[in-house]
Amino acid sequence: MTHPSPLFDDLDRKIVAALVENARTSFTEIGAAIGLSASAVKRRVDRMRETDVITGFTTTVRPAALGWRTEAYVEVYCDSAAPPRRLAEVVRNYPEIIAAMTVTGGADALLHVMATDVEHFEEVLERIRAEPFVRQTISYMVLSHLLTGSPEAGSAPPATATQ
Repeated sequence: MTHPSPLFDDLDRKIVAALVENARTSFTEIGAAIGLSASAVKRRVDRMRETDVITGFTTTVRPAALGWRTEAYVEVYCDSAAPPRRLAEVVRNYPEIIAAMTVTGGADALLHVMATDVEHFEEVLERIRAEPFVRQTISYMVLSHLLTGSPEAGSAPPATATQ
């Protein structure tokens, strides 16, 4: 059950910052760093989860370690009858699509696709193109990551300095 979000104070910000830096940090460690008991940190985390301030915890994986060595972005142009929720339903069926969003500009959506190789990417692209509401796609293969510490490059976000 979601409750209206109470004030998000400085201690909540510090807790979130610690969890963003390392979601496996214990409540005891966070509490020691910010001057709260582990149980007080847990109560705050539970409250932030209940009010959807914290929506989940994730693991960042280097895609190449899983054999996903080919990366591309695909602009998708849809027929006017394709609402975003329909597009969202379809892209959930593709494990190769690691992110999808609606965008401004000419395209209706942008898909971030990972594949084992170019052949696999082409097969995924053909399946996307076969969707009844897809009118056109434009693909951009990633050659290299300029910001190697980004989540898109399969790295954890850079650690922030604590005060």
